[in-house]
Amino acid sequence: MSQVDILPEPSHRIGWGLAALVVAGNMIGSGVYLLPATLAPTGSSSVIGWLVCGVGAVTLALVFGGLGRMQPEADGLSDFARRGLGRFLGYQTGLAYWAACLTGNVAVAVAGTGYLAFFFPALKEPMWGAISNLALIWLTTAAYAAGSKTAARFGAITLVLGLIPIGLAIIAGVIAFSGETFAASWSPAGEPLMKTVPASLAVIFWAFLGVESAAALSSQVKNPATDVGRASLGGVLLAFVVYVAASVAVFGVIPADVLAHSTSPYADLVARVMGASVAGLVAACAVIKATGTIAGWTMMGGETARASAEAGWLPRWFGGAQKGKTPLSNPLINGVIMSAMVIASAQPTLGQQFGVLIGVTSVLTLCLYALCSVTLWKLTTKPGWRLLAVGGAVFSAFAVAAAAGGYIWPSVGFFAVTSLAWLWVRKRQGRAQGA
Repeated sequence: MSQVDILPEPSHRIGWGLAALVVAGNMIGSGVYLLPATLAPTGSSSVIGWLVCGVGAVTLALVFGGLGRMQPEADGLSDFARRGLGRFLGYQTGLAYWAACLTGNVAVAVAGTGYLAFFFPALKEPMWGAISNLALIWLTTAAYAAGSKTAARFGAITLVLGLIPIGLAIIAGVIAFSGETFAASWSPAGEPLMKTVPASLAVIFWAFLGVESAAALSSQVKNPATDVGRASLGGVLLAFVVYVAASVAVFGVIPADVLAHSTSPYADLVARVMGASVAGLVAACAVIKATGTIAGWTMMGGETARASAEAGWLPRWFGGAQKGKTPLSNPLINGVIMSAMVIASAQPTLGQQFGVLIGVTSVLTLCLYALCSVTLWKLTTKPGWRLLAVGGAVFSAFAVAAAAGGYIWPSVGFFAVTSLAWLWVRKRQGRAQGA
């Protein structure tokens, strides 16, 4: 096999229902499985952050629905930005989204390894954890190399399995919920909500990354003008309900100081209420779902790189020799880059590594959401759509501004490097046009 089919015939493209499951699947599992441990310092007051981010995610889902309706022939996020804001910002969007997909994928692999550690405690050690992360990444890279529709179906199937541990955790939370435990964990450090909640938004919004999945895959859905909006909104609403219920359940049973040291929060919750055997089922399903999420994000990163290569923004190794076709070198190179990230981001604990990766990915992606919101403003003069565009841009900017500096500076550095690289891209494209 030398090519991966990326732009199938209309009869073989995915419908809005499957696209909605891809959207939800890219979110559920990428955020919910290890995030309660990462949010333990914020405590149960993080529920407020979930509500704020939920409103922001719904707004952004409508923004992407509007982009799909106005530009149904666009080829992903970078093409939306190029059409509305010009080639330079289209280029920046394409490369930044590609980088965010790869970085986020490593974070999902870390979450999957956290649940594997329920069965194999040695994986809590940095070296063995890194080996597990690499195995998960290359397994899903192989799935993407087999074809984008294979990866989409794999992600949809694992979503169903992935809801099992969350459902059991919510049931366990209902059975054993303690208002006293929930209240005691409200603000573990005793800091005011005006300080803890805004600071947690970038981390919490990690769970909603994927709201753009249908728009990024617009060239693969049957009717982008309507299906992008339906899939985006449906996926976000499903994820939002799951997130809020699961967060309340965890903080109502496990004290925040205990939760901070967990590598498998939902398995630990179920173990407390239903026993170790059921907790093992939870951990196993979580690993399967995390694997499906990695497959979905691998597809997203690969297709974004393919579109950027066709636009002349990345080398032909990623695509462009034949429109709509991605060479096998695309997933292989992406796999190598993600493997390097696994090693470079290694931390003493899985929770710390996860926190660093999701913070950087969230800030980078929120910057892109702001650009997409501005794009919607540029593409329409209708008041309703423009109001949505303003809402999406304001929410994205606020979430970035509230993030920790350690998450912001890597994104600033990335955009600085890609801005310099633009000079080389323009020069190369100029030579190609003059040839």
